[in-house]
Amino acid sequence: MTDSVTDKNAASNADFKTSPLIPVADALKRLLEDVKPMAATEIIALGEGLNRVMASQSIAIVDVPPRDNSSMDGYAVALSSLNREGETTLPISVRIAAGDNPKTLNPGTVARIFTGANIPLGADAVIMQEQVTVSGADVCLPANIKLRQNIRPQGQDLRVDEVLFPVGKKLQPADLGVLASAGISQISVYKPLKVALLSTGDELQEPGENPLPGKIFNSNRAMLKAFIEQLGMQVVDIGKVADTLNATKIALAKAAERADLIISTGGVSVGEEDHIKTAVNALGSLNMWRIKLKPGKPLAYGRVANTPIFGLPGNPASAMITFALFARPYLLQLQGAEPIQALRFKAQAGFEKLKPGNREEYLRGIYADGKVTPFNNQSSGMLSTASRANGLIIVPVDAVIDFGDWVEFVPYSELFA
Repeated sequence: MTDSVTDKNAASNADFKTSPLIPVADALKRLLEDVKPMAATEIIALGEGLNRVMASQSIAIVDVPPRDNSSMDGYAVALSSLNREGETTLPISVRIAAGDNPKTLNPGTVARIFTGANIPLGADAVIMQEQVTVSGADVCLPANIKLRQNIRPQGQDLRVDEVLFPVGKKLQPADLGVLASAGISQISVYKPLKVALLSTGDELQEPGENPLPGKIFNSNRAMLKAFIEQLGMQVVDIGKVADTLNATKIALAKAAERADLIISTGGVSVGEEDHIKTAVNALGSLNMWRIKLKPGKPLAYGRVANTPIFGLPGNPASAMITFALFARPYLLQLQGAEPIQALRFKAQAGFEKLKPGNREEYLRGIYADGKVTPFNNQSSGMLSTASRANGLIIVPVDAVIDFGDWVEFVPYSELFA
């Protein structure tokens, strides 16, 4: 490294060290404003669409349902064939099952009809079977039957030529069902991002290796790989990187060539073995560091050449929370998805916190029966509590909380689906 680059990195790190911590909301806003969405698309079969992002609008090619149909098992009839004041007995002239293409109903008769079956022409109401009396080939129908009762109208769900989903829609199982019901067999989606994943730390071992003194197993790699794949993206596994500046630079340069975004864990604090920030500055630019967040303060963001990088903390709980709050929404927007804020709701605190903190806290906890309760140990190195929790309790900066106070809770389903 030249003296000029060394001076540049030292000055940059000094600036970040003395700058105030960035509030969580401000950090996320800055990150999303810096996203440059990818544009490559592909056509895939509908069955491959889970978690993919729509690149063009899909249009319904049929009405759903395609014809008026019965919402229950019963008898189809024309109101003109009924007595206005009392019961009516009529013969059964036809039996209609789902999938049949019925003919016009003869006046003065009823059709035995089943749920989902098309309503025959000439009928304008369905009486549920529990409300009639059957005697041989005749049916006694009650009074006060209403026009079009128990009939699902044609196009009730979708209309032909209706736009089904906007560009940027991330497809979930029910969305695939909607597309299938509208006759769509292929969809245009954005190509999945390639996300390079690397871990720093000479103390790390991979699961399956013999445990060695002073070593720990790498939990971040398995966890983050699953998070990325859950988003429908591809992982480029760079592996473990030695705790040297040269090895870090080589790994980051390799990752930038092979992926659309880089995620690293560890090496973003201020220790002598933390090289991510210096390496990013040498290869590109470090744009953000140190968030007003607990756990997860030493989050780094920048670019290696033109490839964005998130340097997540090495402690697993911190890595999980910073991925959920920052990397995940960034990745989705980079993929072309519409930005969607995670839903939060209010719940009563089943705990007290009498000492205010100077960072926004995200406590791993349990929501049950209208209350939220954090685990006692909130160490950023503990992943087991994150696994047993069902969401995060949000404690604002300088907040004091008593039992029964209302606090915000964000469920995992909003952060990791």
